[in-house]
Amino acid sequence: MLIQNSPFDRFMLVCMKLFLILAVLVVVIPFGYIIIASFMDPTVLLNRGLSFHPGDWSLEGYRKILSNEAMIRGFFNSVWYAAAFSIITVLVSIGAGYALADDSLVGRKTVMTLLIITLFFGGGLIPTYLLIRELGMLNTPWALLIPGAVNVWNIILARTFFKGISRELKEAANVDGASDRIIFTKIVLPLSKPIMFVLALYAFVGQWNSYFDAMIYLEDSKLFPLQLVLRSILIQNQAAPGMIGDQQAMAELKRLSEMIKYSSIVISSLPLLVMYPFFQKYFEKGVMVGSLK
Repeated sequence: MLIQNSPFDRFMLVCMKLFLILAVLVVVIPFGYIIIASFMDPTVLLNRGLSFHPGDWSLEGYRKILSNEAMIRGFFNSVWYAAAFSIITVLVSIGAGYALADDSLVGRKTVMTLLIITLFFGGGLIPTYLLIRELGMLNTPWALLIPGAVNVWNIILARTFFKGISRELKEAANVDGASDRIIFTKIVLPLSKPIMFVLALYAFVGQWNSYFDAMIYLEDSKLFPLQLVLRSILIQNQAAPGMIGDQQAMAELKRLSEMIKYSSIVISSLPLLVMYPFFQKYFEKGVMVGSLK
């Protein structure tokens, strides 16, 4: 039996579709502009705007980026930082979330209260800097990987997910003689793929887009992530070392910065664009299960 929608329901459905189309256009149009601009000659782009004439297109921006040591090193540094940070964050969040989901854990409510307090109050930048300095992590990759690995929101999300796993399943495994370690590794973890992929994606995207911590804690340019290299181009309007000679004029510097700006944005977005389709099914399931149950 088909259910007929009321006129108000049909009106709301049309409004939601129009809203979704508008939301997609808000995202797609700027990114499409950046992709097209990255292939254009900067002089044509500055003087006439976008052009679809083949003679106005150029790959010089990508050649400059791919031939620059600082950009390549920054790209691989960012991949390493984001991947390592994701692994550490998932391990910490899954471990803490599973323990806090156990009602028999002594002091569980106290621990949760202390964790939630940190969502509203923090030590601040200066105490955090002093702590990292005293721990000897300044100018090391650990300054980017360790401090933010314990994310309270991720722990709460993992805890909520584990709360939704049937207690009878664990009890049945326990009756069969399975230890807590076996229950966690053989039963709980295989069921936790959605939430693990969600946490990994959150951590990867957050670390990939981060540059402030690297700007504060890193001094060696060989350790700089890609976002810190891009900052000198996009914000300070300066080209990275090696891209331009000292004898060239400021006009050439501006042209070069404009040329590599859009190409840099496209290259920095590639890992996320490539990764998301593989994570999408787990992402949707993990977010819904972890937030609704």
